Amino acid sequence: MMRIVLLTGGSTPERDVALAGAREVVRALRGRGHDVAVADTVRGVLDAADEAGLLADAIGTEPPSLAALAALAAREDLPSLLREPVFRRADLVFLVLHGRQGEGGEVQTLLDLAGLRYTGSGALGSGLAMDKEVAKRLLRQAGIPTPDWELWPAGAAAIARLGLPLIVKPLAAGSTVGLSVVRDPGELPHAVAVAEEVDREVMLERFLPGREFSVGVLGDRALGVGEIVPEHEIFDYECKYTAGMSQEIFPAPIDEALARQMQELSLATHRVLKLRDFSRVDFRLDEAGAPSVLEANTLPGMTRMSLLPQSAAVAGLDFGALCETICQLALSRPRR
Repeated sequence: MMRIVLLTGGSTPERDVALAGAREVVRALRGRGHDVAVADTVRGVLDAADEAGLLADAIGTEPPSLAALAALAAREDLPSLLREPVFRRADLVFLVLHGRQGEGGEVQTLLDLAGLRYTGSGALGSGLAMDKEVAKRLLRQAGIPTPDWELWPAGAAAIARLGLPLIVKPLAAGSTVGLSVVRDPGELPHAVAVAEEVDREVMLERFLPGREFSVGVLGDRALGVGEIVPEHEIFDYECKYTAGMSQEIFPAPIDEALARQMQELSLATHRVLKLRDFSRVDFRLDEAGAPSVLEANTLPGMTRMSLLPQSAAVAGLDFGALCETICQLALSRPRR
């Protein structure tokens, strides 16, 4: 039996997604006999009643408002939270957090300073993957295909190079929060303003018209390849978290050579960005049908129907076994 603190919540637009994943992970780990406490970065260590109430909420079709998130952020004090006795007694901390705060290295740095083991990538890998431009530069240097991009502000020549439509998105955010597809140059200022509500830095990215795929990585192996078929043009927040708004097909109906190519690219991406334990790498095909890496997710969604658990199921791991393996990978590292 392990003593685990599951750290979740956060004050990013993906707070609801984190809480939904936490609910599933808690059930799975307790079902395997582990002693699991739950801590919210905002509300602290939860008692049974608070836990039941907080983890019961469903994911909405839109992320929480910026005003609501600002109010939550004002209540956070993670350094003090990590000094709670339950953390000192724990064998490890299981992270179910998303967005810049949870995946960008901030939480990981504090956990390292506190000498606590935790699941997932360290501070360096988390930071590299969260900054989309840094990640793309590293991928390009390693020969891993990724769509062309420019940072805003970009001149007319840059927009002409990327073509229309193009993707406009915050530099460091997840779940497609703040992302827009721009089809006309006149739409660009509004799309940039939407992205800037989430992050002060904005990226313009070439739109790839092909099919979309996702591959999980666990330890040193790539898991199953899945295809995402959203109702909208892109796999946006609503399609991700609204029942019936997308099809997620595992294993993907593609030939073995393409599946193997994406698995190899997923492992290469995981290694180039210095990730560890687990990740999820997302792809889109270009006009010629060749895959390009869109991004790597260092703490991917962890509901039973999230993409990583579905990818693991193709490889023969049910949800409980996936959570257990993630814990064992973290325990294999010594305390700092």
